[in-house]
Amino acid sequence: MPPPEPVQAPVPSPPSGQGEGLYGLTSSLVRAVAAALDAGDDGRVRDLIAPLHQADLADLIERFKPDERQQLIAAAGAMFTGEVLAELEHDVRDDVIERLDTGEVAAAISELDTDDAVAVIEDLDAPQQQEILQAIPDEERVALEEGLTYPENSAGRLMQREVLSLPSFWTVGQTIEFMREATDLPEEFYKIFVVDPRHTPIGTVRLNRLLRTRRPVRLQDIMLTDLKIIPAATDQEEVAYVFEQYDLISAPVVTASGRLIGVVTVDDVVDVIHEEAEEDLMRLHGVAEPDIYRAALQTAWGRFTWLLVNLGTAIIASIVIYQFDGTIDQMVALAVLMPIVASMGGNAGTQTMTVAVRAIATKDLIQSNVLRVLGKEFIVGGINGVVFAVLAGAAAGLWYQNLPLGLVIGGAMIINMLVAGLFGLAIPVTLWRLKIDPATAAGVLLTTVTDVIGFLAFLGLAGLFLL
Repeated sequence: MPPPEPVQAPVPSPPSGQGEGLYGLTSSLVRAVAAALDAGDDGRVRDLIAPLHQADLADLIERFKPDERQQLIAAAGAMFTGEVLAELEHDVRDDVIERLDTGEVAAAISELDTDDAVAVIEDLDAPQQQEILQAIPDEERVALEEGLTYPENSAGRLMQREVLSLPSFWTVGQTIEFMREATDLPEEFYKIFVVDPRHTPIGTVRLNRLLRTRRPVRLQDIMLTDLKIIPAATDQEEVAYVFEQYDLISAPVVTASGRLIGVVTVDDVVDVIHEEAEEDLMRLHGVAEPDIYRAALQTAWGRFTWLLVNLGTAIIASIVIYQFDGTIDQMVALAVLMPIVASMGGNAGTQTMTVAVRAIATKDLIQSNVLRVLGKEFIVGGINGVVFAVLAGAAAGLWYQNLPLGLVIGGAMIINMLVAGLFGLAIPVTLWRLKIDPATAAGVLLTTVTDVIGFLAFLGLAGLFLL
């Protein structure tokens, strides 16, 4: 007799306005929730947000002002879970936690796996952190406190402590029975980690392999021994590289003595990759971190430092120009054309620098190939320099009916493009060798170099050949 046909559950229709995109929020849904909040209709709010994923509900909370967020959270009731709290952007999450009772925060954190719980609590001020930890049950609090002892942005902070590890002599049958009866298994896992008597990982068994194997077979006979073991102190950027390089789904995390203490899973690594890429992008442009949800005063202060540094570098470039004030007085066209040389060099250098910073992060640029890449960038700078020297020189010569002026700007263009290519690679590499994040200061240093060299080359050549 054939098995009965599975019953297809009806698929709920999305709230009004959600059909505009494949996933996520739409402006019509946000407006509908705002209207329900204004009307004080909590039931309508819950109906609208009920179909939302936790990440989408977090995005919805972020769309509102602080007071409205609290109103929305109160209306959501039980739908505001620990998963929603973990998905909130850092600044918004800190504001929400400030406005919630300690017991509510502790209850929400207790719902989370240790990796997500640590991520929520690690950025809080020490007194607030301790207050919340004291409100969490003892067993969970101990796990969180241990997680917080590892360095920030390390595998120890990133890992979840809930991991299924079994001895190699267990059979498939024993393993399946254990998983059916155990009450403290991880919520989601992809592999069983096989350990020796010292609790050191020696292999893994994928769940699909386990279910396809006969019950009497031992785990040691079907386990994979090609492990990528991650020490707990490993930086999260290195963890992300290992996952990307070897297409991992999960990886064991061990202590300095090799004892298995947790597992890093791919969902957390995706967040790390996004975070690291975002961090590099922000730092390259002089912003410490995303600040879209911060108050205007905090945002202004956060951007002040690099603007001050930029002011200093601009003064250096101005001093160079001042040395040629007599030259500029004799030929006003030089003042008009100067920005072209500096701008082209800055943009060319930024292209090289961006590629270099990313290549360092992905380990495509290492000590053994630095000279080869440097030579390539010198050639690229030379080719682009010649091409744009012809274009800029021809335009300047025709504009001012002055062929020597065109030749001067062309020569300056070649010099600055060559320098931009060299320093666009040399600056990030030097910072990297000094163990300084290349994204932190490379942009400011490169801008200074290309501006100074561009002005020196252009005004120096003008002084030699035009006056």
